[in-house]
Amino acid sequence: MDQVGSVTAPEELSQSERAALLTLLADDDRVVYPAIRQKILSLGPAVADWLRPHTLSRDPTLRRHAQEIVRTLDRQLADNIFLGFCLKNGEAFDLERGAWLLAQTQYPDINVAGYQALLDSFAADLRERVETGADPAKVLATLNRYVFEDLGFVGNQENYYDPENNYLNRVLDRRSGNPINLCLVYLLLGWRLKLPLAGIGLPGHFICRFQSSSAELYIDAFNRGKLLGKADCVQYLLQGNFSLRDDYLAPITSRRLLLRICGNLHQIYSHLEQTDAATRFQRYMIALAR
Repeated sequence: MDQVGSVTAPEELSQSERAALLTLLADDDRVVYPAIRQKILSLGPAVADWLRPHTLSRDPTLRRHAQEIVRTLDRQLADNIFLGFCLKNGEAFDLERGAWLLAQTQYPDINVAGYQALLDSFAADLRERVETGADPAKVLATLNRYVFEDLGFVGNQENYYDPENNYLNRVLDRRSGNPINLCLVYLLLGWRLKLPLAGIGLPGHFICRFQSSSAELYIDAFNRGKLLGKADCVQYLLQGNFSLRDDYLAPITSRRLLLRICGNLHQIYSHLEQTDAATRFQRYMIALAR
């Protein structure tokens, strides 16, 4: 196979060059495909628009190869967009937008507007159930009943380290996740109802806090919304031999919450020996930790 030459913009490819690339993409040879894949990827993100129609080809090999390359290009674009978002925003950025941009680095084709509409519909249902001016404990009991009984969200204790526990779209799809992402769903619903909720990043666990002029309650979303007092949180820290630092019970910023999710995924992908994914999340962590 000839070595890949200089990079050519996709719009500069002649019809014969495009036809030749497609012919080679339809070749199932294990030596041919990697070289052609690299050649096409070197053309840059714009080549995805040319290649995308062929993801529906009747030729199964061409279809499979086109889908894999387009997916890679879409992920690269999503990667750049997410990194740009992390670098240009401060501590208190739009957490929901950041979570969707992160999800798109793994699932670039997700319908974000559709998922947001789903959250909106959940919040609309909740709004009809929550009594205006009700006691905070009663409000949270209603929220918990809806989220964990009616919708069926649950902590994924059986497969705690599944990467999908950390992507918002998959948590909504499966109604299952880890502590921080179940709290994220809880926060996004609560904020739609203007509830005074915040994320609390305890060491080794993540919970939510409801704080108003009349109440301070903590919610363990991983354990079906179990309500805790501040003394319970202090007891958790003491039992875990953690110091009683004030910042452990302080609201976490959007940036630090997303950093923690990325840290989870970096650790998981490293353990799974998925080097490319682990390296990608290391870049995210560096961008978020600045």
